[in-house]
Amino acid sequence: MQGACVSVLCVCICVSVLLRSAISQPPTESDTYTECTDGYQWDHQTEHCKDINECETIADACKGEMKCFNHYGGYLCLPRSASVIPAPEPPITPTETNPCPLGYEAQGDSCVDINECERDEDDCQPSQQCINTQGAFTCQCPDGYRKVGTECIDIDECRYRYCQHRCVNVPGSFSCQCEPGFQLAGNNRSCIDVNECEMGAPCSQRCYNTYGTFLCRCDQGYELGPDGFACNDIDECSYSSYLCQYQCVNQPGKFSCVCPEGYQLQGTRLCQDVNECETGEHQCSDTQTCVNIHGRYQCVDTNRCQDPYVQVSENRCVCPVNKPVCRDLPFSIVHRYMSITSERSVPSDIFQIQATSVSPGAYNTFRIRSGDENGDFYIRQINNISAMLVLARAVSGPREYTLDLEMVSVNPLHSYQGNYQTSSALRLSIYAGPYSF
Repeated sequence: MQGACVSVLCVCICVSVLLRSAISQPPTESDTYTECTDGYQWDHQTEHCKDINECETIADACKGEMKCFNHYGGYLCLPRSASVIPAPEPPITPTETNPCPLGYEAQGDSCVDINECERDEDDCQPSQQCINTQGAFTCQCPDGYRKVGTECIDIDECRYRYCQHRCVNVPGSFSCQCEPGFQLAGNNRSCIDVNECEMGAPCSQRCYNTYGTFLCRCDQGYELGPDGFACNDIDECSYSSYLCQYQCVNQPGKFSCVCPEGYQLQGTRLCQDVNECETGEHQCSDTQTCVNIHGRYQCVDTNRCQDPYVQVSENRCVCPVNKPVCRDLPFSIVHRYMSITSERSVPSDIFQIQATSVSPGAYNTFRIRSGDENGDFYIRQINNISAMLVLARAVSGPREYTLDLEMVSVNPLHSYQGNYQTSSALRLSIYAGPYSF
């Protein structure tokens, strides 16, 4: 609006619109956006912003004695005596200096288009691009912007959910970003899973890729550390004392059982005594006999008969009746050997004595003749011909006991003056090993 005159008698508003300005501002370029500034609305037919006639759309736009006058982008409330007289548009007629229409110039006998963009005769904003048209020009916004009135407004592409995960709007453009564990696909908008296991995931042993992340796992014998990446060795030996019969040895990722000297591993956890007498690993001489005991062996003289006894078989000694000293000694002594483990539960039956021959009418009793000064053993008679040697107290090894177990036979049928009594002994060598298994 170039001028206005208002008085008591009359109100005159003159509005002149430059035709040149109208030509230089054609309707905004069509795009897919329908936002307009205040006072305008989108016209789907022309695909441009169209002025809103508030005098028609707003009820009682002006109050009292005021009259509503619509104008571009708004309206005026003036006295009812006022009127708006638009200025007449100047006719587009050739002039003496330029016989061609506006936007053209004469070249010889022809009128050619003026390129206002090259002559800087446009009024486009610095951010806009001037595009020459026949007889005029248009101002175009760069990509990522839309035209609202004469201004270029950034398009917020993120509103249209171009991105699968996250969208970041920037002036004139946008970028897509993915959540951790994903990466942009070739279309720069979709997100695909990242295989962290192939990209150097910090798992110390095994890695399993999952959707959007990964998991670390450990081999048998290891457990996952608090950080979720490192695998720490499991000390199986600390969990139970029953894994191995003798000793458990922890190793990276596993454990093993070991046995003491004189034993060998049977299976994975049990210890079995090595019979050195059978394997030939002993150092007994030709005049000695190898006796196997728990964890080791013992070399004993082949002839263990001491005077007045004489050897009659491999392990049996007899005291001749023609020797007076033999009257108070057992008639025969049989040598036997055995071994027991340390800390054995008590009382415990460890050896049974059995008579090999019994005279009719004889009455037999059993006793420990010698070797049990501390009372570690006792005899429990089973019947007339057998008895059991019982361990009374727990023993710890290595230790050796030599017990003379005697069977006394009383037979009244063979006696003319009193009871006839005879005895025989079993000399038992007991070896208590150093281990409790």
